[in-house]
Formats: sequence, C-alpha cells, structure tokens
Amino acid sequence: MSENAQATEGAAVAVRMNWGPLSSAVGTNVRLLRNELVTRIVEAYAPFDLRSGALSVMVLIRGNPGCSQSELAREVAMDDSAMVAIIDELEQRGLARRTRSTTDRRRNSLSLTPEGEALMTEMVGCGTAVERPIRDELSAAELETLIALLRRAYGALMAAPRDRA
Repeated sequence: MSENAQATEGAAVAVRMNWGPLSSAVGTNVRLLRNELVTRIVEAYAPFDLRSGALSVMVLIRGNPGCSQSELAREVAMDDSAMVAIIDELEQRGLARRTRSTTDRRRNSLSLTPEGEALMTEMVGCGTAVERPIRDELSAAELETLIALLRRAYGALMAAPRDRA
C-alpha cells in the first residue's frame, strides 16, 4: 500500500460521518485532535498528581532560567492566580523554587530543583508516548510542518482582534 493510501486509510478511520462544511473548519479539526490528546494526556499524567499545566510551567522554567510567574502566565495564556497556585504546588513538593531577583526586589525568579528536573523529564517521556501514534503516522518533515503550521495559526489568532459580535 502506498504512503498516501495508508494516510488516506488512517484518515478514513478517524472520520466516520459526513461533517459537511465543518470538515474543512480548522477549529473542528483541532478540537477533535485536542479532545483525544487531552483525554490521553490526563490519564498519562494522573500518577504524578500535579495540576493541569504544571508540566508546561516546569518546561518553561527550565528553558527560561530566572523567569517570573507573570512572564509564565502570559506565555501560557493563564491568569496570574492560576499560575501562583501551580508555582505554590511545585514549590511545596520541592520541584521548583522562588528566589528574590537581585535586580528587582519585587520580582521572584523561578528555577527547578533537581527533583523537578527529573520529574519533568519523566512527564515529557509520558507525553511523547501519548503522541507516539501521531509521530509514527507522520514523517519527520510532516511533523515539523504540522508544528510550524499550528504555531503560525496560533500566532495569527493571537495577533487578530477578537470578534465580539
């Protein structure tokens, strides 16, 4: 079976009904994928007993040493109080630490502890396992294109004013 035929067959399994005009709607297709990924990710991350969003926060702290809670909240589009709750939990569990900034005493700089680094690595592995069927279905170039297109679409939406009609 050709690669295109396999891709078409895989797509046919996922789409069982005629979605009419929604078959080409970005939101519908992203929502279907998101819903299935979220269900599987929640199951995979349940043993870690952390709030939703904790892994993203840990990854961003590791990748952006010294970042602040408000910077993280902006990056993940989360309100400040929800971010504080995640950081509080990470700190209480010994996974992250806040230190007073040496340049701005009103600001806390965030970092992961070695335990936080280890847990983050384990969780990333679980997330990668959940995504394995997608990664196996797509070539490396297709996966790179998919990620680039999703980021571009997100950027376009974030740059556009909200239609409050």
